[in-house]
Amino acid sequence: MSELDERTIRADAFTDAGLGLLGESPAGAGSPAPGEASPPGPAEEAGPTGLWGRLRHDLRNPLFRNGYALMANTAITAVLGMGYWWLAAQLYDAADFGRGQAVITAMRLFASLTALGFVGALARFIPLAGRRTPELIIRAYVIAGATGVTAAVGFLLTLPWWGPTYASLDGFGPGLFFLASVLVWSVFTLQDVTLAGLRKATWVPVNSLGYGLVKMAMLVGLAYALPDGGIFVSWIIPAAMALIPINIFIFGKVVPRHVRKTASTVPPPRLPEIGRFLAGDYPGTFSILAIVYLIPVLIAAQVDEVTFGYFSMAHTLGCLIELLAMNMATSLTVEGSFDRDALAANARRALRRAFMIIVPIVIATILTGPFILRVFGSEFADRGTLLLQLMALAVLPRVLIEIYLSGLRARGQARKLALVQMGLAVLVLVSTLLLFPHLGVNAVGYALLLSELAVAGMIFGGLRKMLNYGKTSQSVVASGSTQPS
Repeated sequence: MSELDERTIRADAFTDAGLGLLGESPAGAGSPAPGEASPPGPAEEAGPTGLWGRLRHDLRNPLFRNGYALMANTAITAVLGMGYWWLAAQLYDAADFGRGQAVITAMRLFASLTALGFVGALARFIPLAGRRTPELIIRAYVIAGATGVTAAVGFLLTLPWWGPTYASLDGFGPGLFFLASVLVWSVFTLQDVTLAGLRKATWVPVNSLGYGLVKMAMLVGLAYALPDGGIFVSWIIPAAMALIPINIFIFGKVVPRHVRKTASTVPPPRLPEIGRFLAGDYPGTFSILAIVYLIPVLIAAQVDEVTFGYFSMAHTLGCLIELLAMNMATSLTVEGSFDRDALAANARRALRRAFMIIVPIVIATILTGPFILRVFGSEFADRGTLLLQLMALAVLPRVLIEIYLSGLRARGQARKLALVQMGLAVLVLVSTLLLFPHLGVNAVGYALLLSELAVAGMIFGGLRKMLNYGKTSQSVVASGSTQPS
């Protein structure tokens, strides 16, 4: 999936490549905003301080510190995730393996219906919320949980329409557990971005590490006691256990400190302002829902449990690589909200770092894809390698898209944000449906690659203009603005 191992590369090689692509000279790095840590210029990045020196310099900048923490979280999730699914493939038969993945995917779809919509909003408004920070976070938790559970009820009432893969959810007990899992995962989804918005993203990898280890231990323990549902139960119980300590930390320590620091700096956002942002941003989250959750649920309804298991393993690993592109972008949204004047300079630096980290991972995944999947079994490699390679390749244009989208979020350009994301979602869904009868599950990989290349081409002019701004004017970045960049 994402980071299989860390490879040392020359920073300036990918820096120069990224700058050349965008038509930017190295001298255009921009100047720091007041109170901001001095951005690492080209001389510093390529200087004699070495990789460790550059890393220490970056960690003094909140943009990179939060971005690296979220990327580290993805790496931990990748390593522990591979271990988890390897154990599942050894301990459970192929049908139970595929069924467990299908139920988890459906649960995450409904839990994310509103939760993903709040990801951008929390990253955008927590830095500015001041005394309203607790209210903002709690409202997001409640709305996300209630919406997810309501949608999941509709899914359970129409269960026969979704094929035999989901038959295990039939009955009062399994259905109630499924609804509870949707509620838990809704809040679990929002914890990470809440910590990032509070500039405490360094705690996200700690949470993921604990969750991943407990999940693996429970998976082993349930292999013989609950073979039919052990995968799903081991996935959700540790998440429920993590909610209590993390939220005690958030509301008991981090939020009060954040309120004291920010209460007098800017007026807190009003509900209509947040509502306008959500109205523009939420439709755009459908692109993530479509790519990561909806498409697998649709595939599960069309194929048998064993085939879905092979598909889902490759798809999961591919999506985790794509998540790397979103991590630095989330940090860019937060820092762009704290300091809008530095958005262009921060976007350039975030883009360079993202390519620096992601390009070697993509290359490694394409070259070693068959060996990665063979760890789970020869059938996984035979039937999932091409899909994984296509999804890895599609991450490269996705980097450009995510940096552009984060810039739009930080500038409050909700209408353009929704247009780009909805366009991507429609392209992916339509191309998947058209290609599936001819290419089978590999249609998902081809659809992602073609769709993201097309969207990256369409937004390239706007991204280049955004990156080349020396300073963003207040008239453009006014919250809720829909003026073109």
